[in-house]
Amino acid sequence: MIRHFVLSLAAVGLFAGRSAVAQTSPRIEVTPYAGYMVFGDFVKGPLGTSISHAGGTLLGAQLGVAITPNVALVGNAARASGDINIGIPFLDGISVGSSAAWMFDGALQLSLPLPERAFTPFVQLGAGAMRHEVKIGLSTDATNFVGTVGAGADFGLTRSIGLRVMAKDYIGRFDVQEATTLDYTPDIAHNFGFSAGLKIAF
Repeated sequence: MIRHFVLSLAAVGLFAGRSAVAQTSPRIEVTPYAGYMVFGDFVKGPLGTSISHAGGTLLGAQLGVAITPNVALVGNAARASGDINIGIPFLDGISVGSSAAWMFDGALQLSLPLPERAFTPFVQLGAGAMRHEVKIGLSTDATNFVGTVGAGADFGLTRSIGLRVMAKDYIGRFDVQEATTLDYTPDIAHNFGFSAGLKIAF
């Protein structure tokens, strides 16, 4: 009788354990997206002058692994391109070249599912790198560390497909020394990406 009872408890425990593993198995989410990138100044000079990367098209993709319904790990890769402008007070920016920026980062995403709502707001906090490829006559490049802060919302279309809108700030300092060999440290810049994409869950 005791042996039968112990075996029954073991069977129930094994079944519950398998159910828990099945319920907490990671969910994979892929989100290709497009949008617009607004860059901060590379360099701020005297009397309000500046050198900056003009805003341009943003293309990228995110890969997310949902650890729980409210927590996910996200990897991101994106590219934005535009002109290099010299800013002069009282005048429009003067284009002197072109630049492309690659962004690679990882983040922790926290979601807030709302009952009986068609959307789920979320925030992201992470870090990564931004690589600038600059062409002003000659070509040069520089890579700098960035911290990232993002916020957005997912709008469910089906159980596995949704629309994601997001705003993200890449916070970093352009590496002037790597790009030009000049010993100059610019201010920290905020680079904002605004995007929309299709989230597909597996």
